Amino acid sequence: MLTATTPAEAAKPSATVAAGNARFEVLSPTLIRTEYSPSGHFVDAGTFNVVGRNAFTPPKFTSTTSNGWLTIDTGQVTLRYKTGSGPFTADNLTVQLHSGSQNVDAAPWAGHGTPDCAFGTLCEAESMALHGPSVATDHSGYTGRGFAAGFQSTGDGLSFGVTAPAAGSYQLDLRYANATGGDGQNTTRTLTVAVDGGAGQKLSLPPTGSWDTWALATLPISLPSGRHEVTIQRTATDSGNVNVDSLAVVRPGDAYPAPAQSAPKPCAFGNLCEAETGNLAGGGRTAADHNGFSGTAFVAGLEHAGAADTLTVTGVPAPGSYRLQLRYANGKAGSQPLQSRTVAVQSGTRAPVTATLPPTSGWDYWRTVSVPVTLSPGTNTVAVQCPTDTSCNVNIDTVAVVLPAAPLLAPHAPLGGYRRGLDGVDGGALTQPGLLYQDGWSLLDDSASALFDPATEKVTQRTENEQDGYVFGYGQDYARGLKELSTLTGPTKLLPQWTYGVWYSEYYDRTAAQFEQIVSRFKSEGVPLDVLVVDTDFKTPDQWNGWEIDPTRFPDPKAFFDWVHAQGLHTTLNIHPSILGSDPQFAAAQATAKGKLQKTGCNSSPDCYTFDWGDPDQLNAYLGLHKQMEQQGVDFWWLDWCCDSSKSSLAGVTPDSWINLQYADRNGFAFSRGYGSLQAGGYGGPTAVPTGPWAEKRTTLHFTGDTISDWDTLQYEVGYTPGESASTGLAAVSHDIGGHTQGLNQSPGAEPGSTKLPDDLYARWVQFGTFQPIDRLHSNHSDRLPWQYGPAAKASAEKFLNLREKLLPYTYAAAKNATATGLPIARPLYLAYPSQQEAYALAGAEYLYGSDYLVAPVTTPGMGAVTTSVWFPPGNTWKDYFTSEVHQGGTTAQVTTTLDTMPVFVRS
Repeated sequence: MLTATTPAEAAKPSATVAAGNARFEVLSPTLIRTEYSPSGHFVDAGTFNVVGRNAFTPPKFTSTTSNGWLTIDTGQVTLRYKTGSGPFTADNLTVQLHSGSQNVDAAPWAGHGTPDCAFGTLCEAESMALHGPSVATDHSGYTGRGFAAGFQSTGDGLSFGVTAPAAGSYQLDLRYANATGGDGQNTTRTLTVAVDGGAGQKLSLPPTGSWDTWALATLPISLPSGRHEVTIQRTATDSGNVNVDSLAVVRPGDAYPAPAQSAPKPCAFGNLCEAETGNLAGGGRTAADHNGFSGTAFVAGLEHAGAADTLTVTGVPAPGSYRLQLRYANGKAGSQPLQSRTVAVQSGTRAPVTATLPPTSGWDYWRTVSVPVTLSPGTNTVAVQCPTDTSCNVNIDTVAVVLPAAPLLAPHAPLGGYRRGLDGVDGGALTQPGLLYQDGWSLLDDSASALFDPATEKVTQRTENEQDGYVFGYGQDYARGLKELSTLTGPTKLLPQWTYGVWYSEYYDRTAAQFEQIVSRFKSEGVPLDVLVVDTDFKTPDQWNGWEIDPTRFPDPKAFFDWVHAQGLHTTLNIHPSILGSDPQFAAAQATAKGKLQKTGCNSSPDCYTFDWGDPDQLNAYLGLHKQMEQQGVDFWWLDWCCDSSKSSLAGVTPDSWINLQYADRNGFAFSRGYGSLQAGGYGGPTAVPTGPWAEKRTTLHFTGDTISDWDTLQYEVGYTPGESASTGLAAVSHDIGGHTQGLNQSPGAEPGSTKLPDDLYARWVQFGTFQPIDRLHSNHSDRLPWQYGPAAKASAEKFLNLREKLLPYTYAAAKNATATGLPIARPLYLAYPSQQEAYALAGAEYLYGSDYLVAPVTTPGMGAVTTSVWFPPGNTWKDYFTSEVHQGGTTAQVTTTLDTMPVFVRS
């Protein structure tokens, strides 16, 4: 038995337990590092993700080995590993913990290895190990829950294991789509297939006609007897840009296997079961096009009378009354109003029981309810049915049949999520799960992260093919999980206080004199301004990727920046990471890069060059291009990525994370997208990239990209900011306030070529920005200044921008608290109220701003009075910030506001 109790042990960076080629470090009662190394060599150095492992004080714990199982018990988490059983799997490493009143059994390493595709069967590409491509559903004709989309950049691929029945010749079949790609070409594409890391073979993929049309490609492969790992990858000599639906390894000449049909599975009494494992009828189907569900899918399509999900419940202990726990989402169904829905729950031949399901705050947000059922002993059928066409219209995630007094069971469902950006998002987007899960545990898989020395910022690739992961067991103490993430991976960046004020930014071609007029107008109108953003048109010789300031627009750049600073403002310039061969700065940059800049045809020009930031010479060349403009007085840079192809060849660190670190070193913080790269899942894709998300918060103010300007997107952002912050620990999230482009019924704006939002949408979006981490007015040639709108919208915007400035000390205090504790500025309700179902169901409609403000932004149109439903968390009273009306905690009220007010309440 090993117990870390002595002063000498407490001084060590961690308490470790070794078991052959496995090692475990107990960092805290709720955080254990798990390592497996085939050679028995373990990593003590930090990684790009993990820089604070030595900051933990090792706790007391016990370690015992009995009957071939190692057991580590911290008092809050019990980890068991079967000694000598090899790499971690779902079967040989388990964790037990308590989450509220629920006992949770977890298998943290399940799904983290290379999955097997049984010989002779069709396997869905989205279920294989994806490295770069994302799972998408935006085309038709696919099987399963989606397809692997992208293969857009070198290194993108998928892998799987297959066991050959005997040594011999076989064939790999691949179902794919190939139409006009992002590069504008419609041509035969290639990918490379390699077995066990050997020499690759080219797989040719002719055009299929459209992205909704699928074809079959075949490649002969030779396999020795036994298990092998197959990789299908875009290499440097491939063209990629295809979607892959499914694959199979079969005997030569065999027909392509049919998709597997999911047979219903029984649900054991007392267990939490996936609703999609029931027998679906009447239009019921599986889907995966929303966030926050557990498992691989949820039940959708319950839209008409007769639609049903019938479950076979086994092991009922005795005849009597029980409860059916149902986790569901009830959002807006098409043009129908948001409303409560009803379902009928029928057990056996008994009369059905009707259950009312109140709305949730969108299809990404879920609530669990408990419905009475009467059951016989043994096996029963329990059906969730639609009585009428207007009932149901909900999605169902999980079910459980339990004793009447049993606690509500929380599934392993992600809370919040992140993605590289919201570019093109119109009301919703899939996100990548992060740290927090509702049942209280998660695994931070750090196996792919490079070794990293924070002092020198030197990156070293690992030499071992090992597993390296951190098992979090925070239970319902989500705040503890975020605090430990902050310690382990580094705290969220505390930005300068002025960044939490008011920003003005618009993609519109302006001169220095015009910017000075706008700043002066802010002052004369009595509207605060802290940051002035100069978008891309300031550049020459090309407005997208030129590297000099255009003298026709800014005759004296230094004088302009000096004037701006004299007004008490800070400035940023917009940068795109490429350069034309005709640029006056190109020769010097190419010389610094020692001739290694590559012509990639970016920015619609064949003479466009991009950078590999992983190469020190090219990184120096890129950063050197900034110096001349920095000397004029710019305060920081806005790395605004689009279709350029700059990258980083550093393994174990994503290009976003690496370049954002360089900007943070240069200017104190990076203002950029994050969590991946253009090389991972495409522009704005949600693909999981394990080598970046946990480090991004240390450097980056996350710009979420170019959204659509409409009510649906405004509503989506209400839940997105706290959800991203809680899933990653990054507190500084910046949306385009007002959205970026297109959108709802925009009329001609106040300037040539510009548009304007409807007055009510503009005013409500400005209200929303007042209670966001960063309040940045931005657009693509669309009015964002208060005086460009009608009297009511103008008065509202001016009032709330002044309120933002008044709240600056509070916001900055919340930002400092985020750095110290890991609790973000915008906080989802479940961080403070984990035992309340409303905190999960309404996380897309209201949130806490800091610790004391409850904010429920208006996201429905109306120039007059608009009513918003607000749930007030228990334990406090809540005073309306504008009217002083007091609401009791644990209640729901219909709150009416005009453009002059919004639903904001102060804890009292």
